[in-house]
Amino acid sequence: MERTAVNPVKWSLEMGFNQGELVSGHTRTLYCSGQTAMGADGAPLHEGDMAAQLALSLDNLEAVLGGAGMALADLVRLNVHTLDVDLLLRHYGVLASRLGAAGAAPPTTMLGVTRLAVPGQLVELEGTAVA
Repeated sequence: MERTAVNPVKWSLEMGFNQGELVSGHTRTLYCSGQTAMGADGAPLHEGDMAAQLALSLDNLEAVLGGAGMALADLVRLNVHTLDVDLLLRHYGVLASRLGAAGAAPPTTMLGVTRLAVPGQLVELEGTAVA
């Protein structure tokens, strides 16, 4: 598989994401459903704590990737849905540092939404990976 970052402008690199990624020669694509701060029993955790919810959402996304033999470095797209964009931006380092440590800079979209499926959840991560 070959991945080529497409960055006609460079400002996004400072924020840890590419404007686009051209992927060729891949054999597998994984589309991940939105991952939130849910425990293994399906109960929501960390109500009101954006940093903890973001970390657990990322753990859950990483578990789905791992179940397919993939890792954060295989992400080619990440969508971040949140009830509070300003609060998320204050804790964005939780996400950016984990992605950076994995060598991942997937094209990312952040959306403010009016609600998520499970009450008490503040953030949801949805990813696409290729390997």
